[in-house]
Amino acid sequence: MSSSSSSASHGFQLAQVNIGRFVAPADSPEIAGFVSKLEEINALADRSPGFVWRLVDGSGMDAMGLRPDSRDDRLQINCSVWESIEALKDYVYRSAHLAMLARRREWFERLGEAHQAMWWVPAGHRPTVAEAMAKVAWIREHGPGPQAFDFRDPYPAPTAVTGLAG
Repeated sequence: MSSSSSSASHGFQLAQVNIGRFVAPADSPEIAGFVSKLEEINALADRSPGFVWRLVDGSGMDAMGLRPDSRDDRLQINCSVWESIEALKDYVYRSAHLAMLARRREWFERLGEAHQAMWWVPAGHRPTVAEAMAKVAWIREHGPGPQAFDFRDPYPAPTAVTGLAG
């Protein structure tokens, strides 16, 4: 399905989550290259066209202190809200973020299962860690659909609040 380029006019925004497991503890030399670029790449997101919000921990800077799985200290989460799929795609693939993405295997293990999800939320909604992790679990169990999808198989924004399924 094709994405809607004007989701805000429908009262919806695009939430996204991606998770990754560091190859080593966050304070190790193996992860230092990622950590050293995190503030810069988050600032790039914050000023990107179509950016709305991103999940941060108690520091207010990034989400490094959050633990989406209490049994796994190396599992990291990134969750944000955007005005449209196109705005998110521009940030991910047409900005300096792409250089970070190209180096992801230096810092993150290959998970071998779905590690990202997108879904439509009513404008103003801010997803929780639990909600975001449930979307990843949905894709792992059911594959992409209107409830959770990815760049390869996007779904348009609902046309009414009643069209948004859990």
